[in-house]
Amino acid sequence: MSTIAEGLLRSVHVGIPQQFEHNGRQVVSAIWKAPVTGRVAVAGINIAGDEQADRDAHGGPDKAVYAYAREDYVWWGSQLGRSLEDAAFGENLTTEGIDVTNAIVGEHWEIGTVTLEVSEPRVPCWRLGVRMEDARFVKRFTAALRSGTYLRIVSAGELAAGDTVRVVERPDHGLTIGDVFRIYTVDRGEAQRLLDVPQMSKAWQAWAQRVIDKR
Repeated sequence: MSTIAEGLLRSVHVGIPQQFEHNGRQVVSAIWKAPVTGRVAVAGINIAGDEQADRDAHGGPDKAVYAYAREDYVWWGSQLGRSLEDAAFGENLTTEGIDVTNAIVGEHWEIGTVTLEVSEPRVPCWRLGVRMEDARFVKRFTAALRSGTYLRIVSAGELAAGDTVRVVERPDHGLTIGDVFRIYTVDRGEAQRLLDVPQMSKAWQAWAQRVIDKR
């Protein structure tokens, strides 16, 4: 299969739920991720060693793996006045050379022996504010329209930091991860576009239908 675009998997990260106090109560989150050395198995709905504390908001087939671009971290560094390390936003895969924001919903990435499918943007929750030690950061992250992308696991296998990321299949509908996040945040009049894309997850299509029904 020919390669449409190519980049690098800079690093791989996994984490398990950790308990901490937030606003006077005990909560859990797995947003803190540690780097993986060597090859790691990717199958089912997870990278081996990775877990989610809240499966309603994170995880599952459509949100099995989360990727964020190093280029977006560089942009954030210019905004924040400090550099951010890989996995600062809790991603599993930190990429370089892949335009994650403009990835097409349903496009396929081959990394190592794994095939992943671009599925939906990450909608940030309060946990990102905790991770960044700034409760206002969630709004800032949303306004930046640099959400990163969740990925489905199409073919199980293994991957590792340093592997090439190859975009090998790209649907022709043109709906990008950035489009979906923009429609969700500011342009809900375009919600029909989500219903027209068969690769769009059922949860997002249900959201789009609710938006249309309220008009």
